[in-house]
Amino acid sequence: MPTIRSRPQIEAVSIPGPSGPLEGIVNIPAHAKAAQVAVICHPHPVYGGTMTNKVVHTLARAFNDFGLIAVRFNFRGVGASAGHYDEGNGETDDAVAVMDWAAQRWPGSQTWLGGFSFGGAVAIRAAVARGAQRLVTVAPGIKNVAIDTGRLPEGDWLLVQGDNDELVNARDVQDWASALSSPPQIVLLPGADHFFHGRLNDLRAVVVEWLNGIQAPSQGTSAG
Repeated sequence: MPTIRSRPQIEAVSIPGPSGPLEGIVNIPAHAKAAQVAVICHPHPVYGGTMTNKVVHTLARAFNDFGLIAVRFNFRGVGASAGHYDEGNGETDDAVAVMDWAAQRWPGSQTWLGGFSFGGAVAIRAAVARGAQRLVTVAPGIKNVAIDTGRLPEGDWLLVQGDNDELVNARDVQDWASALSSPPQIVLLPGADHFFHGRLNDLRAVVVEWLNGIQAPSQGTSAG
């Protein structure tokens, strides 16, 4: 299907979380249907990661291009979100809470997940917890957050990694992912560093191409 490039409606939201309200942003494309909603997790809170990170924003735009509503949020203790950093455990609970909120706001929708770095590892765990239909992880921090390889996402899964990543070793990620019983589709971007400087458009294109290749959004009720 053709991608959607119109400017999305942007809405600031407060989402009930396990440790108090979570600050969020909803991006709703002009022609969105609420059959699928993508929740996107940001990089490591301790090192300045927030929902406004450029890679997270790029993932939101890619999902919007495909016609999905995108929900970004700040983990506990980041920005206006209540709570304190919890080494990936509480953050997984935050992601699950946002997924549950999205399911209530758009009844009958499928929840898809995206995540970058620390948020990529959290997204893997949240996808297992709530059975996400689709998952996109970018340079997932598999050494920052423990992942039970005996319990893996069951839906379609894309993993994008830069081969010049200075923070998340590309070979470690490839070896880890390839050894899984149900490995994701792995796309290696040559020359890309951790934050995809100068390569964000390439990242966006890879995600949109993958989404186009697996399933077009089904018709649903209008976004609200």
